[in-house]
Amino acid sequence: MSGYRDLKVWELGVELSLKVYRLTSCFPKSEQYGLSSQMQRAAVSIPSNIAEGHARRSQGDFLRFLRIAKGSLAELETQLIISQRLGLAEKDRHTEILNMTEEESQMLSGLIRSVQDTK
Repeated sequence: MSGYRDLKVWELGVELSLKVYRLTSCFPKSEQYGLSSQMQRAAVSIPSNIAEGHARRSQGDFLRFLRIAKGSLAELETQLIISQRLGLAEKDRHTEILNMTEEESQMLSGLIRSVQDTK
């Protein structure tokens, strides 16, 4: 296995995290410790779990951490939808990030299948 930084799914997760931080920076201050914080943690959790699982050097651990990343992604998607419905930022910005989450979900699913097949 090469390094986790070589994984496109990890790189997209990092980019997704940056976009979420930029998006939440324009949320009202009242959301700083609420939805903003939750979204940031969920977003950062995605590439972090991919990296941690990969670093464990065990296919079973890698698979487990990929599934955790997938759960964090679902959490983030839900929070994005809620923040969009609350009107916390422009719809275009939410749509762009939601599109990224869809791509990340597909990539994670593919990687999970690939790791399962080699087990």
